[in-house]
Parts: sequence; C-alpha cells; structure tokens
Amino acid sequence: MRGVVFLALFLCSTAALTADIAGVRLWAGPDRTTVVFDLDEAPKYRLLQFKNPDRVVIDFSGAVARGELNLPAAENSPIIGLRYARRGNRDLRVVLDLEQTLTVDASPMPPRKQYGHRLVINLTGGKASGRRAASASRPTAPAHRGARDIVVAIDAGHGGEDVGAIGPSGVYEKDIVLAVSRELVAAINRLDGMRGVLVRTGDYYIGLRERMVKARAAEADLFISIHADAFKDRRVQGSSVYVLSQRGASSEAARWLAENENASDLIGGVSLDDKDDVLKSVLLDLSQTASLDASIDAANAILSGLKRLGKVHKRDVQHAGFMVLKSPDIPSLLIETAFISNPDEERRLRSKTFQRELAASMATGIRAYFEQNTPPGTRLAEARRHRVSRGDTLSVIAERYDVSMESIKLANNLSGDGVRLGEVLKIP
Repeated sequence: MRGVVFLALFLCSTAALTADIAGVRLWAGPDRTTVVFDLDEAPKYRLLQFKNPDRVVIDFSGAVARGELNLPAAENSPIIGLRYARRGNRDLRVVLDLEQTLTVDASPMPPRKQYGHRLVINLTGGKASGRRAASASRPTAPAHRGARDIVVAIDAGHGGEDVGAIGPSGVYEKDIVLAVSRELVAAINRLDGMRGVLVRTGDYYIGLRERMVKARAAEADLFISIHADAFKDRRVQGSSVYVLSQRGASSEAARWLAENENASDLIGGVSLDDKDDVLKSVLLDLSQTASLDASIDAANAILSGLKRLGKVHKRDVQHAGFMVLKSPDIPSLLIETAFISNPDEERRLRSKTFQRELAASMATGIRAYFEQNTPPGTRLAEARRHRVSRGDTLSVIAERYDVSMESIKLANNLSGDGVRLGEVLKIP
C-alpha cells in the first residue's frame, strides 16, 4: 500500500514538473527568422549552438512534446529541419538544422492575449543563399539618374508572432494590413512620378525602429504605417489618421542627442557627428519641425481622401507618440484604416474590393499632398511646368492646377497678373 501511495506521489510530482510543448510556429523574413515554441508553463531551457554542420540546440528541462512537433514550411527559412528526442526521464532536446551560421537569441515570453507561455528563438545575420536572395524583397534606394521618383514607404503593422488585433471572425490585423499595404503600393506605382515600397513584404515581425531605418534606406519622402483599429465596443467604426505628438517628438530628440549611435546619422542631409551640442540641438529641432509640419499636411490630405470613401472615426488628424512616427527627417503618419473589431468593417476589410477602394482613396490623398509639396529634383517637380498658350490667363492656369494665383506669382517672381505667350511657369 505504501508503495502504491509513493508511486502516486511520484507521478503527481513528475506531472507538476513537466511542461507540455504544444506546438512550434515559424516566420521567415528577409532579415530575421523567428521560431516560437508554445508551452503550457514558463520554459526552463538551455540554448546551444554548433558548427559543422550548423545547428541550434534547445534543451528543455522538465518538458515533453504534446504530439508531433512539425516545423511549418516557409519559403525564405534558413532552417533545413527540426528534430527532437527525449534526454533522460524529464528533458527534451530540440535541434534546428541550419543552412548557414546565424546569430541566435532566445526570449521566454509570458502569456498574452490568445497565447500562453512561449519561447521565442530569433535567427539573424549570415549571408543569404541564392534561394533566399532571390526571394527576399527589401526597400532599396532608387538609382538617381536625373530626375527621380517620389518614394513612399508603406509599413504594414505587426507581423509574425505579433498578430495585432483579432476580428470577430478570427482574422488577424497583420494579414489585413499587409493586403491593404500591397494594394496601396500598387496604387502609388500607377501614379506618374511616384514609387511605393513595402517595408514588410511578408508574415514576419520587424522592430519598430527598424521600420524607420528601412524607410530611410529607401530614401523615402513619406512614411505611412497601416493598421486596423480595435475597441471593446464593436459598434465603433471609421478611419483615423495620426501624426507624432509634440511630446513624442521631444522625447525622441532627447534620445538622438543623448545616444552616440546617432551622432553620425543624417538629419535632413546634414551629418551631426562634427557639430557641437548646441548646433546639433538646433539642426534636430529644425528638421523635426519641418517633418512634423509636412506630416500634418500629408495626414490632412489623406484624411480628406478617406472621408470621401466613407465614415471616419476622427474627423481631424490625431496626435500620438507612436514609435514608428519618430523619424526626425521623414514625414510620417499612421493610418487606422477601419475597426477590425466591428463585424461590418471586418467583413469589408477582408474584401479585395474594399482594400482597393481604401488604397485608391489614400493614394489620391498622397498625390494631392505631393502636388502641393513637390520635392525638388523629382520627376513630378519637373512635370509641374506650364507653357503659356493662346487664351491662357493667370487665373485660368491657377484653376487648372488647383493652386492660387499668388502662389504662381511667388514661385515665378511675377510682379503682376499678366503672362506672356510661350512663357514657361513653375507650378508650386
């Protein structure tokens, strides 16, 4: 009898010490691959890395696999395969076989939203193989040969492990906003003199500051982060447009001035590494002020386009401290396209037709903004010329381009309202 009681106590204590690994998930991006192990309690583990052949070993202490652990397929993954085996009575060894040497880090994550305990493995670095290089798509700077295209960086929020908000039917925000972002890039690319680039091209996560870095690498003239809002009241609906708050700008300025890593960065094309602290502060303030003013103008233009599409949640541009809006030298805004928590809007967001309508309305606003704020040296700037023909007057020209007579006079140093036949005017 004592033996039976002892055995029962032993089994109970073993069960209490055992963590179930419920499954494994994978997201592969151009710069980082993430592997997530789902567990029913906080993992106890040891991470090892070996070469010849390259592999990562995770020894889970007091853990068992609940069923088969199968690594999902991913086109760009550097992981050749996953294998696992028991070690002793209480441990489980999992091996990730790699096609190259990578930098590896692991982070245990507590339960959040629909997820329980997790162990997140990030694989970064290394040289992309021919297969990976061919499939990876990165925002790249345009080759400047004469006049250039205006570049708009479109950032699909969330991605990978970060699914964002979840709609009533179970659809993920990360998937919706990537689909909308692709439609928006396509709509921008149909505009003469403009080019859209995707910051996130697939289902993987990118750090918030890294998104800003990618926009700068693409030499973007405008950065737009696309999201789908959620609220506990499912009746709430409509779009909103955000720019950086003054408080958020101030905190970011302090960070740039305090951190040495930013000393050699460019602010509006000017290097800070050879400037004293006072001049750095002045240059940064000027750049931030100009970017924030431009962000507000762009946000208002896009909000006007969204108003023509349907109901908006906030009729004025909103201000918030979102991290992705903190670039000091690129006008940046965040668009909450609709409420994914609203069943009707979720249904519309899943519709390819509505995604294209959203993209078209945003592209209209983007075009309107750049027609009024055309960057010099771009093809759109060169196209904004008007040769005066017979019957043209200053008022007719102003009405045609939807600008004021005074702005045309100012841009061309005209003292009066008269124009000469054959004269070429710059249109602001």
